[in-house]
Amino acid sequence: MCTSISFKTKDHYFGRNLDYEFSYNETVTVTPRNYPLKFRKVKTLNTHYAIIGMAFVQNDYPLYYDATNEQGLSMAGLNFPQFAVYHPLAKGKDNVTPFEFIPWILAQCATVDEARVLLDKMSLYNENFSEQLPLSPLHWHIADAKQSIVVESVADGLKIYDNPINVMTNSPSFDFHLLNLSHYIGATREIATNRFSGNLDIATYSRGMGGFGLPGDLSSASRFVRAAFTLNNSVVGDSEKESVSHFLHILGSVAQQKGCCAVDHGYEYTIYSSCCNTNKGIYYYTTYENSQITAVDMHRTDLDGKTLTSYALVTEWNVNKQN
Repeated sequence: MCTSISFKTKDHYFGRNLDYEFSYNETVTVTPRNYPLKFRKVKTLNTHYAIIGMAFVQNDYPLYYDATNEQGLSMAGLNFPQFAVYHPLAKGKDNVTPFEFIPWILAQCATVDEARVLLDKMSLYNENFSEQLPLSPLHWHIADAKQSIVVESVADGLKIYDNPINVMTNSPSFDFHLLNLSHYIGATREIATNRFSGNLDIATYSRGMGGFGLPGDLSSASRFVRAAFTLNNSVVGDSEKESVSHFLHILGSVAQQKGCCAVDHGYEYTIYSSCCNTNKGIYYYTTYENSQITAVDMHRTDLDGKTLTSYALVTEWNVNKQN
């Protein structure tokens, strides 16, 4: 399962936790402007916006988990089991497979509004990348500095939700998560006051009791609430150092530790956390094994090139020894 957030100080930042039980040896990958992006049913894009993000590169094709283009538009795919439905080829539509969806949007769109135009004309159709790599059930978070949306392909078609919360997790559908926030309407960052009864003398015994009732489990519904509360209540300065550090602290509030969430083949955990400065095209990340922040600047690669540039994740434990 996963969590993504969109966040703005002086610059705009977008990123996510990737929670899973194993890694595909993903890399930070830059797709330059002249790399031919081929699609199964729609036209090849020989020139397009440059893209940076986390991807599993297979047969020289970037299967992006999350990414940002040089215009500052960002996108992430998150697990959406039991709800995602991909459709047969649709007449009169741009038929795009789910694994092509992030490149299709980010290659051509500079803003969420431009993405909405493409979304109106497209259908996510059911075709695997290969026999060995079947489609994953996903929904998508798309954001720029001004707005955020969620895209879900379900049984009755493509759904697009405005996302004023700027947070996304996993199943159920996004409208459920919005409604579920109502259960926590009383949570506050302020000092708790006695609303139980004016007839009883009830006092607080600890700081932070205004947020009593916020969920602490690892379910997608609980992570959505906790990330939404943290993102929309926490305060930060607008420097790059403060912004990136704060962004990763927010993701840390919903990170998963090995052993706490058992699945069929091991334990789900936060493999990496990412934070991209979408104004500058700098992709920051940490991994489960290495909490030191690593950065890749897309503008320090050849953005006019024709080949992908990939950077293996720095996963070795790195300690700054003071003595």
